[in-house]
Amino acid sequence: MMNEFVYESLPMRVRFGSGTLALLPDELDQLSLKRVLVLCSPGQENVGELVALVLGDRCADVRADAVMHVPAEIAERAAGVAAELHADGCVTVGGGSAIGLGKAIALEHGLPIVAVPTTYAGSEMTPVWGVTTDGRKETGRDSRVLPRSVVYDPELTATLPVGMSVTSGINAIAHAVEGLYAPDATPIVSLMAEEGARALATALPAIVADPTAPAARSDALYGAWLCGATLGATTMSLHHKLCHALGGTLNLPHAETHTVILPHALAFNEPYAPIAVAALSRALPGDGDPATRLARLARDLGAPTSLARLGMQETDIDRIVDEVTSRPYANPRPVTADAVRSLLHNAWAGREPVSPA
Repeated sequence: MMNEFVYESLPMRVRFGSGTLALLPDELDQLSLKRVLVLCSPGQENVGELVALVLGDRCADVRADAVMHVPAEIAERAAGVAAELHADGCVTVGGGSAIGLGKAIALEHGLPIVAVPTTYAGSEMTPVWGVTTDGRKETGRDSRVLPRSVVYDPELTATLPVGMSVTSGINAIAHAVEGLYAPDATPIVSLMAEEGARALATALPAIVADPTAPAARSDALYGAWLCGATLGATTMSLHHKLCHALGGTLNLPHAETHTVILPHALAFNEPYAPIAVAALSRALPGDGDPATRLARLARDLGAPTSLARLGMQETDIDRIVDEVTSRPYANPRPVTADAVRSLLHNAWAGREPVSPA
């Protein structure tokens, strides 16, 4: 069978390598940025200040306001600060929360983003934005929010706690999984997805064994880059819809939720996604189907395996079913309320992933 596809390369500059944070001013020069707002999360001020030191008088301020799921009120406040300071761009330092806040400002004011990731979230590689209002997370795609430049410095991930490294890495693998069975998948994207999943599945056990291992940290960040680029080029499916609903409605932790849901969403789709199953079987260690391998990887690395452990009540399941099925994403297998309910019950209880009949 001959391939037919459309592939559009995203306009972005990537600088990857140990110690590349020192070259951040060069990235600002590429964009002619003179006065930037540095964004990070509470508890990440030390990294934010390190970036400010590198930037010197080009840093207008460091704001540690970024939190999970980008609440609308925080996004509005940050956009107001950017306007008051006459910032001509934002430098986001951290994971998906910081990058998400930068995207909200870009959506409001059109300010270019330079991203400095310190986790494996992958948001820096996508034009996808998300803002949560009154317990509902709205998402969309807009080229204005795609970071113009990304600086990947593995040294900045060396202090990422092991548990967060694991869940952040499995979150990244989720981008690859959905990219492999997305309706707009292409051969280029599939290559990136398989290689990204392989790199992370190999690097994460090495990080658990030695959290400071430079090669493992570099390999994990490389994998996260490829998985994030996969997400940026394809349509999200059931897994991401479930995680957006659980995060926006119940405020469950982002990476941990992805880690718990992924094996169950993949098991649901496996019978309808043979090409994805073949690619993931090559990329993931162990035996059994890919969903089983992912569940085993998470368990062996000490990651959470149940939504109950994350604080979800069993009585919340029907609420999430309604949210997921009322505005569904494209998915290789038809999605029904009963199937979503069964999947969520299994994920809530921490059962082994199964593909419902």
